[in-house]
Amino acid sequence: MSAQGLRVLPSRHGAIETLERLEAIVVRHGMTIFARIDHGAAAEKVGLELRPTVVVVFGSARAGTPAMQATPTLAIDLPLRMLIWQDEKGTWLGYNEPGWLFRRHGIADDGSADVMNDVLASIAAEATG
Repeated sequence: MSAQGLRVLPSRHGAIETLERLEAIVVRHGMTIFARIDHGAAAEKVGLELRPTVVVVFGSARAGTPAMQATPTLAIDLPLRMLIWQDEKGTWLGYNEPGWLFRRHGIADDGSADVMNDVLASIAAEATG
């Protein structure tokens, strides 16, 4: 699978364990989990089947607010989110690459994208490893 600006990692764990690990890591990093969107559960409520597919929305108002003050359109992509899904090949975790988000919103990168990328990559690696 290849989607522009999306980083995808395979997980060594099932979807539920990957989700639990991700949420624990996010909290440990001092961020807030704003929402968990369970697309599989929503599908089930209307009589459809969908393998585990969950989006975790998280972030830090202290970090995100100044960015949105400077570039209001960034609010469509913040807070940050990670997607965990399962298919016939296994369990996966995906997230938007910060550099892609910066380019999408015309933000000049002062090195912040690299810092954000390092944090997200660390969280993702720990959740999937």
